[in-house]
Amino acid sequence: MKTVILAGGKGTRIRDATDGLIPKPMILIGDKPMLEHIMEIYAAQGFKDFIVAAGFLGEQIICWAKENKDVFKERGWTVQIANTGENTQTGGRLLRIKSELKKPFMMTYGDGFADVNLHALERFHFDMQCMVTLTAVNPPSRFGMIDIFEGFARLFIEKAQTEQGWINGGFYYIQPEVFDYINGDMCKWEFDVLPVLALQNKLAAYQHQGYFQMLDTWRDWDRLKKIWDMGDAPWARFAPPQK
Repeated sequence: MKTVILAGGKGTRIRDATDGLIPKPMILIGDKPMLEHIMEIYAAQGFKDFIVAAGFLGEQIICWAKENKDVFKERGWTVQIANTGENTQTGGRLLRIKSELKKPFMMTYGDGFADVNLHALERFHFDMQCMVTLTAVNPPSRFGMIDIFEGFARLFIEKAQTEQGWINGGFYYIQPEVFDYINGDMCKWEFDVLPVLALQNKLAAYQHQGYFQMLDTWRDWDRLKKIWDMGDAPWARFAPPQK
C-alpha cells in the first residue's frame, strides 16, 4: 500500500513563516518538518511506503530525504521523492506518478494533521465500493466557542472543533481507475475530479469526528508548535510515546 503526499505547493498564505525560501512541508514543528509528522501518522499505523510529490523548491525535500535515508531505513520506511513540476496542479501531480500507482493507494497533503484511523478508512472505502473515499472532518472554529445562558458565559473552549457541517480533511483512499479522470498538469484534484466523482456516486466520505488541523497561517503554526511541545499531540496518538 503506497501513500502519496502532495507537497509541491508554494504556501503563499504562510509566507511569513517561509519567506518563500523553503517549501511549506519543510516548516518545522518541534525539531522536524511537518512532512515527517504526516508520514508518521501513516507509519504508526503500518503504512510505510511513501511517494512525496514535490514541486516548489522540491530540491530541498530531496536533500532532506537523502540526509535522512538511514533513519528511514531503520524505521522500515520506503521514501521516494518525485519532482512533479513547480506549477503543476494537484491532479496533475498525481498523474505524473501514475506509473507507480497500479494498485489502490492512499493520498494526503503536506499540511494537514489528524488522528484519523487509517484502517477504519480503508475498511469503509471497500464497504462503500467507491472509486475514491475522502475523510470528512469537522473544521476547527476560527475563534473560541462560548456557551451563553441568561447572559452568563457558562463555557469557553479555545479553538474548538465545530459540530456543524463537514469539510474535506484531505486523507484519501483511491482506486487507480481515477486516472481516467485526470487530463493533464493543470487538472485540479479538488475542482476537476472530486465534483465529477460525486455526481457519478463514485465518491464516498468517511466521517472522522476526532482531531483535525490544517497549517495555513502563522497562527496555525504557532498553535501546532505549542501542542507538540506539550508532549501529547493528538495526531501522534497511534505512535509510540514521544521521547
